[in-house]
Amino acid sequence: MNDVLAHRVRATPDATALIDAGSGREWSYADLDAAVDRTAGRLAGLGIESGDHLGCLLDTRPAAVRLVHAALRLGCVLVPLNTRLAPNELEDRIERADLAALICEADTEASAVAASGVPVASVDPTEHADVTALADIEMIECEPATWSRDDPCLMLATSGTTGRPKLVVLTIGNLIASAIASAFRLGVLPDDQWLNPLSIYHMGGLAPIMRSALYGTTVALVGDGGTGFDAATARHALVEYDCTGVSLVPTMLRRLLDDGDLPDSLRFVLLGGAPASTDLIERCARRNVPVHPTYGMTETASQVATARPEIAFAHSGTVGQPLVGTDLAVIDAVGERVDRGETGELVVSGPTVFTGYYGDPDATAAAFSADGFHTGDVGHRDAEGRLWVTGRLDERIVTGGENVDPAAVADALRAHPAVDEAMVVGLDDPEWGERVGTLLVADGEIDADALRAHCRERLAGFELPRTIGFAGSLPRTASGTIERDAVREILRERGE
Repeated sequence: MNDVLAHRVRATPDATALIDAGSGREWSYADLDAAVDRTAGRLAGLGIESGDHLGCLLDTRPAAVRLVHAALRLGCVLVPLNTRLAPNELEDRIERADLAALICEADTEASAVAASGVPVASVDPTEHADVTALADIEMIECEPATWSRDDPCLMLATSGTTGRPKLVVLTIGNLIASAIASAFRLGVLPDDQWLNPLSIYHMGGLAPIMRSALYGTTVALVGDGGTGFDAATARHALVEYDCTGVSLVPTMLRRLLDDGDLPDSLRFVLLGGAPASTDLIERCARRNVPVHPTYGMTETASQVATARPEIAFAHSGTVGQPLVGTDLAVIDAVGERVDRGETGELVVSGPTVFTGYYGDPDATAAAFSADGFHTGDVGHRDAEGRLWVTGRLDERIVTGGENVDPAAVADALRAHPAVDEAMVVGLDDPEWGERVGTLLVADGEIDADALRAHCRERLAGFELPRTIGFAGSLPRTASGTIERDAVREILRERGE
């Protein structure tokens, strides 16, 4: 098969493909297809060939959309890189990904040159001696690539909440299966307009670009320009373009709700990247926001399970049932499937599951068993098959021989009216092995003793947090996931 944009332009060439909410410019599928042809020709002129690994160091903007589709047209593997990485981190990713070239923009060209030992081209005009403007490269005519479902087309880094991020290889079949399964759950319509404020270096930001081309719907971009998410700008775009869908992480949704009402045109708010608090879901219920809490990961090309609003509101905390085509098992410590209601590790199989970690056969082998991909996440399914994700295997705290569930402690802390967010981690302790620690974001006056008194009504004595710290915000990865190692380090540095 050819790339998804080539199929789409033959079907609906005049439909709106892309909107840049910042400038108001729009592209039809025919316009976008022509622009992608030009980009592909210039990449070919740069020396990019089918099978090459092409790095991308771009914000969420139209040039990034063209690059995504041009990589598919050339048959190469796109490697989106986090634009906020420190130079040493970026250099490590580039080296491990075996890039043939790196595409940057004005804001990232200095980092690209400093970290890269490969040719660097910019989608913007440049005066840097080691950077070539993509627009100045002579186009070379090239035959569009043909794809089979098992062909690798994308390489993304894991969130890296602990340890060194791994590079996930996804195939075109993974992306198409994910788009189809998501459409079944969300209910996609021909006139949908999907607002995308997420970065393209994680699956949540790439998915709307790929899926919209497959569906023939519109994707509207509202990039942060490196300054962070702006709720007022995003809400204006939702209203201006009558958006029917939007992809968000919980922090973004919370800011949008703080900023004002969301438009009635919205049919789905796909919420992922981090667990959604009960308070956030309840706010959505009170304001009729069609939130769809989702559980997914890079290794599964985004969604594993997603709850529709009626399920999310009636059973706060669930992420719903697995998507069509996805088999989800809950496994105990010896690898046996447990009964409904019992907790264990979540293991996923199906057409959205990745092929392996690039250049890391040991990690790949360790991640799979006969049951599928071992996520490292812990949870259970209720009698109706709804999934509840309660933590991670490596989050478990053992203090004085007692097992502590960090999620249960965090829930108890968040039940206090002054606590907005809480992250619970295990800290080394010379007497007990580990002690329970927490970093909190509080809205109002509250001290550690009062919090412990509050928790004693809800938790066993060994579950009580012995180390309590306060912060203005919790450290997060680019995808919105709380960085547990960073939380531990903050608590250690403060001696709390």
